[in-house]
Amino acid sequence: MEEMIKPDKKLFTKTVWVLLTVSAFILAGVSIVHTIIYIADGDPNAPKVIWLIAVLAILVMWLMVYPIAILWIRNLSYMIQDDRITIHKGILTKTHQNIPYRSVTDFILQRSLYDRFLGIGSIRIQTAGQSQSATGYEGNMAGLVEYEKLHNQLREKIRLLHPISESLTTNEPVEKSMGQILEQMLHELKAIRKNTEK
Repeated sequence: MEEMIKPDKKLFTKTVWVLLTVSAFILAGVSIVHTIIYIADGDPNAPKVIWLIAVLAILVMWLMVYPIAILWIRNLSYMIQDDRITIHKGILTKTHQNIPYRSVTDFILQRSLYDRFLGIGSIRIQTAGQSQSATGYEGNMAGLVEYEKLHNQLREKIRLLHPISESLTTNEPVEKSMGQILEQMLHELKAIRKNTEK
């Protein structure tokens, strides 16, 4: 079974909201600096350069990030296969990141404030010590609308691939099996001693 999933358009809306938030913080910071300079100096014309720099910085940020975000989200897709997840990403350089289920230790569902507001979620893929990214996750499937359903399906695949040992149950405590292991080790040591004495 193969299923191709594209991130929802709400992921782009999230990027716009993040840019608006950063812009608002920059303007708030400039307002504070403007007020401090005005109180200290008394000259209302002195802070105009700071406002010009802030507006230019916001404009450059929007001109760089906005088109890159559009292209990145357009090229982003996730292929859910029987044995692996493939994340297709990239703008100029296309990357096909294959993550086999056998190396996955867990799928972590993450929803930021913007995600909850927009009704989307991200599923981060955690592997056994193979991640080379700064986040510590092998992959990230962002902008998912049916995130809970997909999260449950993926975790069920992992549960089937890595079942919990059925040898230990609530009726059979760990101490008993550990005692059996120690007894077997004692028998092995006695056999080794017997062989070395000959």
